Amino acid sequence: VNPNGTRRTCGHFQHRTQPHNLSKKKLYIGALFPMSGGWPGGQACLPAAQMALDLVNNRTDILPDYELELIHYDSMCDPGEATKLLYDLLYTEPIKIVLMPGCSSVSTLVAEAARMWNLIVFSYGSSSPALSNRQRFPTFFRTHPSATLHNPTRVRLFQKWGWTKIATIQQTTEVFTSTLDDLEERVKEAGIEISVRQSFLTDPAVAVKNLKRQDARIIVGLFYETEARKVFCEVFKEKLYGKKYVWFLIGWYADNWFKIKDPAINCTVENMTEAVEGHVTTEIVMLNPETVRGASNLTSQEFLAQLMSRLGGKNPEETGGFQEAPLAYDAVWALALALNRTVAPLRAKGWALEDFNYNNKEITAEIYRALNTSSFEGVSGHVVFDAQGSRMAWTLIEQLQGGSYKKIGYYDSTKGNLSWYGNDKWIGLGPPADQTKVIEEFRYLSQKLFVSVSVFAGLGILLGIVCLSFNIYNSSVRYIQNSQPYLNNMTAVGCVLALAAVFPLGIDGLHIQRSQFPVVCQFRLWLLGLGFSLAYGSMFTKIWWVHTVFTKKDEKKEKRKHLEPWKLYATVAVLLAIDVLSLLIWQIMDPLHITVEKFTKEAPKEDLDVLIQPLLEHCSSEKMNTWLGVVYGYKGLLLLLGIFLAYETKSISTEKINDHRAVGMAIYNVAVLCMITAPVTMILSSQQDASFAFASLAIIFSVYITLVVLFVPKIRRLITRGEWQSEQQDTLKTGSSTNNNDEEKSRQLERENRELQKIIQEKEERVTELRNQLAQRQALRSRRHKQSLPPSFSNSSDLYQGEGKLSRNNCHNSRLPLLYK
Repeated sequence: VNPNGTRRTCGHFQHRTQPHNLSKKKLYIGALFPMSGGWPGGQACLPAAQMALDLVNNRTDILPDYELELIHYDSMCDPGEATKLLYDLLYTEPIKIVLMPGCSSVSTLVAEAARMWNLIVFSYGSSSPALSNRQRFPTFFRTHPSATLHNPTRVRLFQKWGWTKIATIQQTTEVFTSTLDDLEERVKEAGIEISVRQSFLTDPAVAVKNLKRQDARIIVGLFYETEARKVFCEVFKEKLYGKKYVWFLIGWYADNWFKIKDPAINCTVENMTEAVEGHVTTEIVMLNPETVRGASNLTSQEFLAQLMSRLGGKNPEETGGFQEAPLAYDAVWALALALNRTVAPLRAKGWALEDFNYNNKEITAEIYRALNTSSFEGVSGHVVFDAQGSRMAWTLIEQLQGGSYKKIGYYDSTKGNLSWYGNDKWIGLGPPADQTKVIEEFRYLSQKLFVSVSVFAGLGILLGIVCLSFNIYNSSVRYIQNSQPYLNNMTAVGCVLALAAVFPLGIDGLHIQRSQFPVVCQFRLWLLGLGFSLAYGSMFTKIWWVHTVFTKKDEKKEKRKHLEPWKLYATVAVLLAIDVLSLLIWQIMDPLHITVEKFTKEAPKEDLDVLIQPLLEHCSSEKMNTWLGVVYGYKGLLLLLGIFLAYETKSISTEKINDHRAVGMAIYNVAVLCMITAPVTMILSSQQDASFAFASLAIIFSVYITLVVLFVPKIRRLITRGEWQSEQQDTLKTGSSTNNNDEEKSRQLERENRELQKIIQEKEERVTELRNQLAQRQALRSRRHKQSLPPSFSNSSDLYQGEGKLSRNNCHNSRLPLLYK
């Protein structure tokens, strides 16, 4: 005999707390209480059921002609063991009118088989959602609500704390798999994502490591108590706890489940206590929080007191199933009340409860109808069943704070009401984020750099305007006229436009709204394109004309004097038209728009749970590289050709374009800077400060050098020589205009004189050579003549010597003009 008043007989416990009333007929209940295993709920549920049987059997208003007796076995929460015990119950006398299994895996087996014996199955500890299938389990009822009742509460808490991404880890049993399937459907409807789903059979080590690897933060754990200790031992090892993590567990574990020594784990109690701190449990309300007397005439507190007495002073926290004990108690009462309501209907049909056998469907149908309409107050709260035979109840929300569970709220899923106490506590400042919080942060251009460059660009624009004004004002001066002032005006305007492009280059999301950014992109493109075409195109035209004219054949050199300005302007217009046309095609076919470049996330030093996502805005189009390749290719060829022409004409001097050497220097400068800047800015596009500085300074240096080289010498010359005055004033006062023309003519005559002197020297050398040859021929002819004449005539030649010499001299002198011709 055990201290609780039971004795073991023939492999089962039979209740013997009162003497038998021989006049009462016995009705037998076959029960399976798990005293050990994954959920040892029978340790407290069995005494609670026996308490209910004692009270029912002592009542005269409930089944007065009957006595309920419990025949029970230890199923160890194992379906294999339960199969053997089920057949023992069914194939041994006496006949059982109802079966009462415990945990879900055993209830699934029993409820599926019981239909073959027309048996009602009533469970006190099964939470598997699969058991709500009426087609598969047509005679199943339970006082323990379905595990899916936790899911509406979990979803409500996710929404309350602003979580949209969760993870799950489950033990691979049907109850947890079906619960998780239901949770997936509910979170999907609520717009919440299950990003990680892990499962394990016996060893959770790999599953926990995967949760850590995939940055799981809000984790729903579905497993039995024994596996929970294994899981959290691994959680401690992987440091998957603390202020960044929240675990959601099932609330029907023993209150000190993490302190129980377990040889299956190698973690200390301190390790486990540290790992489980702060986790949240959802638990079906299993003990009526109100002080009311129900069908058993006991309040919930009186029931607990009697249960503690029956347990013999055992620690409730170490007693399995202590929380579910009210459900087992109310299950017996629900059966008793239902059987009591079947007595009269069965008597009217000529039947009695003691006539029940495994082939009698009528009695089973009456018991089913009575249970289906049950409604009474029990120690676990109001007992009522839904159409699937599952208990409907409230959900209790608790949190482990300082090693003990604290109630933080209730949730009524039938009405969607959340009763919140507001006493939830967190290790950090509040509920953690459901993932590493990523803060998007746009990278903007340094304002100091932008202001500094803008100042230089503004000064450059002012310089360009001054140069343009100077050129227009002095356009009547011959020296300015000989530099093709209209082309220089275009150069100055192009320089001003190029400098104006510096401002939109530095404007970003810090200054304007994102919707306005494409307009800024257009300004950048058009200002740079038109500025380059005007400034460089006009200089290129000058060099092109000089090279074309001064490399013609000699017979066409006379045409050098006839320079037609309209051809120069037409050349610039063609270059400008090509740019305008290409830009229009670009903007129509593939307009520029804003794109955002993402960089590697950065972790700030002050908060490890926050990452900064740097972003950078760009002007781009769908085929940006193709368009840039076309534009850069065309411009690059112009730059290379300009360098070549400038080099070819460096030694040429012409009055019609007197500043082409300065233009050549400017072309060298622009070409070198552009060829360096274009590829470098593409490489540095992800570094906003470096890219802007490189591009803007290249524009500024190019413009400054161009303006200084082209206009400053002209300004200096006109100031130092007074040539800015008109030709009429200059003639009356200083005659500087006439002197200027005389100087040009004098230099031209000097060059022609040097060329003529060189020609004369060559001709004189030729005359000297011819004279020598003529003297030699005369001497040879004279000797031959003397040898052929008689001696008497030899001296006669002397008479003619002087005449001969005179004749030769006369002949020579007569040829001189011919030679010089």
